[in-house]
Amino acid sequence: MPAALGRYGAWLNPSLDEQTRKALTVEAEKLGYGTAWFGLGARSAGDLRFFEEVLDATEHIVVATAIVNMWTNDAGRVAEAYHRITHRHGDRFLLGVGVGHPESVAAYESPYAKMVGYLDRLDAEGVPADARVLAALGDRSLELAGTRTRGAHPYLVAPAHTAHARAVLGAGPLLAPEHKVVVAEDRVAARAIGRPFVHRPYLGLRNYVNNLRRLGFTEADVSGEGSDRLIDALVLHGAPAAVRAGLDEHFTAGADHVGVHVLGPDPLTGYRRLAEVLF
Repeated sequence: MPAALGRYGAWLNPSLDEQTRKALTVEAEKLGYGTAWFGLGARSAGDLRFFEEVLDATEHIVVATAIVNMWTNDAGRVAEAYHRITHRHGDRFLLGVGVGHPESVAAYESPYAKMVGYLDRLDAEGVPADARVLAALGDRSLELAGTRTRGAHPYLVAPAHTAHARAVLGAGPLLAPEHKVVVAEDRVAARAIGRPFVHRPYLGLRNYVNNLRRLGFTEADVSGEGSDRLIDALVLHGAPAAVRAGLDEHFTAGADHVGVHVLGPDPLTGYRRLAEVLF
């Protein structure tokens, strides 16, 4: 079984450059975060060499891809890189994979079929099921995560989704949602940071919007730049203790781990302030 992820991880935004994210991971390890999640979007991850460099620079934190996009990364090349990395670093590397969103795909293929085929290829290349997680929102992808991988890594969700995901997954598989936070008590200022991030691109992507509707958000909530109710649910804000209380609702709902995604111009300060109440 790969290394435990810890209770909280640092989810690192893909807009940050590689050296900044490497430095944040080094600091996150010192602060007590168990995992560093690296957002990738639809980009190619190449031979995953960067993640090997992050592992070289740290001692015990788990390094996870969030996620390697199945449309833009060949499964054979990813598997080869996985074996190279784990040969040197053992169970500290977690391979997160997923299909992202259909708007980024030029040629049509069923997303579910793509996930099944990609996992089949990873199986054939010897990547263990318990060494990978699947980005999953809907029931079919959650079920696939539970049967073909270590578990699910849902993105842009609230605790209500975590409760539903746990019911679908059952008691065994890993459930590690991501949640965005702004460590600031000024509600207006916090929304000014969180709203643009949620609005573009996510309120224009049907898989995320459909999932939000399933969670009970209305058309008014998901229209335009998003209602205050929606933004406050998806981007926690407040003093560190208040943010922790919001994050911990995921554990009450059945999560095993939460990837804490700090937004704002100075994420390191946010992770440091939160560490004082998380660990």
